[in-house]
This record gives sequence, C-alpha cells and structure tokens, in this order.
Amino acid sequence: MLLSVKEQLKLFLANPVFLACICSWFCSQFLKTIIALLSHKIRSLSVLFEMMVWRTGSLPSSHSAIVSALTTSIGFHSGIHSDVFILSLCFLLVTVRDALGVRRASGIQAKRLNEIGKELDRQKIIAYTPIKEVQGHTPLEVIVGLLIGFSIGFAFALLQ
Repeated sequence: MLLSVKEQLKLFLANPVFLACICSWFCSQFLKTIIALLSHKIRSLSVLFEMMVWRTGSLPSSHSAIVSALTTSIGFHSGIHSDVFILSLCFLLVTVRDALGVRRASGIQAKRLNEIGKELDRQKIIAYTPIKEVQGHTPLEVIVGLLIGFSIGFAFALLQ
C-alpha cells in the first residue's frame, strides 16, 4: 500500500538518520558561531546569521560532521555490511579528502593569485579585482567535525 505524501513527509522528518545529520550540522554551526563570537569575528547581525546558517570553513567542519553522523547512524541502522553503509562511507571519505585537500589547495592558490594581482594592480600593469579565497579545513577542524558527527550519530542510534 502506498503512503500519502503527508505520511511520507512525517516519516522522513522523524527518520533518525535524517535527524542525526541535521542535529550534527546545527551543533557544528552553533559551535563555529560561538567560537567566532568569542574571538570577536562577528560584528553584525547579518554576519551572525550568515555564520549560523551558511558560512563554511573554520572549526569545526560541518561537512565532516554531517557525513560522519550519516555514516555512523546508517552503520547502526542498516549494519556495516549493507550497501548503503558502504556508499555513505565512500561519501565520507570523498568529503573529508575534499575538505583537507582540494578546497584547501584551491584556497591557498586563490590567496597567492590575489597577492600577485594586487601587486600588478599596484604597479598599474592591470586593474585587478580579488577573487574569493575559500579556505578549506585544517586536519583539526575536520577531526573535530568527525567526532561531533560520530557522537551525534551514536547518540541517535542509542535512542532507537
């Protein structure tokens, strides 16, 4: 028997795997915001809202927290032998590799390009507009995110 859309949505929103992911994202973004507030990096309500909802980078990695919660809760829910666990584990590895490698390397390159561009602009060789410098994550930021996600995924597994 097919469930109605309303019933499916209700089941989706009550799914412990989904809830673990949302909770880990919220906790990591909240912690990131508290750290930014304590280090006086937030100077307006718009920056506060952006930090809580949207901003990436810095401690902890919310991407790592989400995929860690996903993988942990799927492991407990479906078993580590399941295809969906293996898929989520691969997704975790790709996400962590991206956070530590690709995004970090592109941020370093963008910073260097901005330095070169500013120097060329200063010498009046070209008019330069700086590009966005995406920072990526340090290993500590990723590890803390992974620990948050694992802890929350484990907690949701215990609640089932």
